[in-house]
Amino acid sequence: MAGRGLLSRIGKAEASSRHGDVSDSVIEHLRVLLNTRRGEAPTVPDYGIPDITDLAHTLPAGLTTLTRALRDTILTYEPRLKNVNVRNLASDEPLVLRFEITARLVEDNRVLKLQTRVRPGGKIDVV
Repeated sequence: MAGRGLLSRIGKAEASSRHGDVSDSVIEHLRVLLNTRRGEAPTVPDYGIPDITDLAHTLPAGLTTLTRALRDTILTYEPRLKNVNVRNLASDEPLVLRFEITARLVEDNRVLKLQTRVRPGGKIDVV
């Protein structure tokens, strides 16, 4: 979580617009949230998503479980988003899972549409 602390946010230049700051901040938090496995945060044991390697053995049925886990985790730990929808996308890479996350920002009701790539080993890229 380096770079996300209070002092780093206070010290940021105000060069970008407020809307950019909110969506950028949400995206950065989603990167951290989705790359944290449940049980890794000692003060909040259910923060993050289940271990993806456990779900890999149950594919394709595990996709439904993972999709639901992503959505539920985002709804629980990213309060700046509402109307969160997560859907699995086809992937041309055999060992990569892809998801589309669509949600609305609570602050101004703008739609945020992101794509994720779950790489081998469980690392999740959010773009």
